Amino acid sequence: MHIPDGFLCTQIWTLMWIISIIILAYAIKKTNDRLGEKKVPLMGVLAAFIFAGQMLNVNLVVFGGTSGHILGSVLAAVLLGPYTASIVMACVFIVQALVFQDGGITALGANMFNMGFIGTIGGYYLYSQLSKKIEGRNALLIGAAASAWISVVLASFFCAMEISLSGFSPLGVSVPLMVSVHAFVGLIEAALTFTSLAYIMRVRPDLLKLEKI
Repeated sequence: MHIPDGFLCTQIWTLMWIISIIILAYAIKKTNDRLGEKKVPLMGVLAAFIFAGQMLNVNLVVFGGTSGHILGSVLAAVLLGPYTASIVMACVFIVQALVFQDGGITALGANMFNMGFIGTIGGYYLYSQLSKKIEGRNALLIGAAASAWISVVLASFFCAMEISLSGFSPLGVSVPLMVSVHAFVGLIEAALTFTSLAYIMRVRPDLLKLEKI
């Protein structure tokens, strides 16, 4: 889902850069107001975990050999809060683009928005709402898993739309292909999010606290 250079027209990648810069600047401001000492080492651990996880592609032969990978944005948001998680995700994508050429420089704004901020902001908001409405002791886990799946599908939809609007691929081809592939990948993301948080709930339940957006 990492968009390389040359896939987005100037108007699209410029717009996505502006949107991502605004979101990141706001996230930095909010994080400065509420960053605790406990979050600092956790930020590093999650950044490394997400970085490694995104390097592992799931190859799907049934979808013409198309591959996908987990995002980890909702998991990061649940553990760190939406704003701190946004900074972590941005750092991951910046390192991937600059050091490993995974994703383009011009497309970095789009990649941060699609794979990062949709999950850390939108996914976290959905998680907070679902967790309040679902009954039972596993409400947080179910809410997080559902939000993780939705965030992956939405990220793939936005990615396909940006590429199509740039004239690189027909809308009727890119959107169905990307969304169908990542609907499956999203199930893996949801399962990983559920199991990871279930373990953390047992050993460090203090990390699972809803934070207002």
